[in-house]
Amino acid sequence: MTTAVASGADALPLAPSTTRPFAEFFLVGGLTLVLFPLAWLAQRSLGLDAAELAVGFTTFHAAYVLNDPHFSVTYLLFYRNARERVFGSALAPAERARYLFVGAVAPLALSAWTVFAIANGSARALGALLELMFALVGWHYVKQGFGVLLVLAGRRGVRFGASERKILLFHALSGWAFAWANPAAPRREVEEKGVVYTALAHPRALELITGVAFAASACLLVAMLVQKARREQRPPPVVPLVGFLASIWAWSIFSSADPLMLYVVPALHSLQYLYFVWLLRRNEAREAEAAPNFGRPTHQKLLTLGAAALLLGIVQFHLGPSLLDASRLLLPRGAPLALAELGPTPWFAGLYAIVNIHHYLMDTVIWRRENPETRYLYR
Repeated sequence: MTTAVASGADALPLAPSTTRPFAEFFLVGGLTLVLFPLAWLAQRSLGLDAAELAVGFTTFHAAYVLNDPHFSVTYLLFYRNARERVFGSALAPAERARYLFVGAVAPLALSAWTVFAIANGSARALGALLELMFALVGWHYVKQGFGVLLVLAGRRGVRFGASERKILLFHALSGWAFAWANPAAPRREVEEKGVVYTALAHPRALELITGVAFAASACLLVAMLVQKARREQRPPPVVPLVGFLASIWAWSIFSSADPLMLYVVPALHSLQYLYFVWLLRRNEAREAEAAPNFGRPTHQKLLTLGAAALLLGIVQFHLGPSLLDASRLLLPRGAPLALAELGPTPWFAGLYAIVNIHHYLMDTVIWRRENPETRYLYR
C-alpha cells in the first residue's frame, strides 16, 4: 500500500465495506494487541527458551503459507498483463516508465549487485545489499500502514484532506526513521543469512533527531484527529487507525519490546498485505463473474492465485536458493576467508534481499491510484 493509492480515494466511487469489522480488525493489525499479552504469558509459563523455541518453530513453518506467498503474490500481480501495460494504453506514459523501471531495470540491477558480490567473494558488497533491505523494510511497513488507513477509511466514507494526509505521512515516515536509527550503535560486525559484514553505524545524534521528529509527529497526529472528530461529529474509524498505528508503533519502533514478537511481526505484516490482495482480486473477480462477462467463479480464481503464490514462494525462497548454493555457482575458488565471510548460503542471502527489495518497489506501482485495478479496493 502506498501514498498514492489512498490519496486517490477522493476521486473514486466509495461503497461500504462488506467485510465484518471484527474480522477486519484482526486481519489488518488488531491481532497484535492479542499476541503481545499472549507472548508475555508464554514466557511466564514456559520460560523464555522454551517459548522462543515453540514460537520460532511455528513461525518458521508458517512462513511457507503466509510470509513467502505475500512476497510471491506481488510478482503475480505486477507482471500480470505485462505486455498490455508496456505496449498498450492501460497506463499513462509516466506510469509506464515507472512500471518498466521497477519491472526490468531494478531487478537487473539488484541481480547484477548480487552476482558481483558472490563472484568476487565480497561479503562487504553482499552485506551492503542486506543493509539496504533492512533500511527499506521499515519504510515498506509504514507506507503500507498509511495506505491501509486511507483505503479502509475511504471504504467507510471517511476522507482525509491534503493537510491531514501530510500529518499522517509525517508520522509514518518519522516513525520509520526513528525505528531505523534506534538504538544508537557503532559500526559492528554482524552475521545475517550466513554473511558476515560490518553494519553501518547508527549515531546517537541521529537517534535524538529522529526521536524528536517522531514525538512532534505524534502530537500533530493527536491534534489532527481530535480536531477532525470535533468537526465531523464522529470519532476516527478504529479499524483503519489500528492498522496504521500497528505498522508504525508495534511492527517498526517497538518490535523488539518482546523477543517472541520479533518472530511474529513479519507474519502480521504479511497477513495485512494478503488481506488487501484478497480484497482487490475478489472484487475484480466478482465483476468479471457477473453479466455480461460470465467469467470463472470468484473462488476458483482466488484459489488459483493462492496456489500459484504458494508454489512461487517455495521456488523463490527454498528450491531456487538451495540449488544455487548446492552448485556453488560463481563462488570464488581458493579464497577460504572470502568463503567463510559469505557463509554456506550466499545465494540464499542474495536472493532473499533481491526479492524483499523488489517487493517494496513493485508495491509502489501496484497500489498507486494511477493503476486502473486499484478501483476494486473501494467496492
